[in-house]
Amino acid sequence: MVRLPLTPDELERGQRLGALLRRARGQRPMLDVALEAGVSPETLRKIETGRIATPAFPTVAAIAAVLGLSLDAVWAEISEAGSSARLAS
Repeated sequence: MVRLPLTPDELERGQRLGALLRRARGQRPMLDVALEAGVSPETLRKIETGRIATPAFPTVAAIAAVLGLSLDAVWAEISEAGSSARLAS
């Protein structure tokens, strides 16, 4: 199966997701958050740095739950900037 390249919007949304998760994690060790969410620390690191721009929904849901973020709030945060940029153009 061939995976299509990600669009610029998808890449930007992945960067916003990573930044949101980093802010929410604050000073908590990445290892602790990753283990509690049931993902590897490497996966969490890649999501936070935007290297995994489209993580699986269960992964995002597990990390958000550990960080006390609602999925509605996550979606609003990561989709807001993209819609604002489209409206401005």
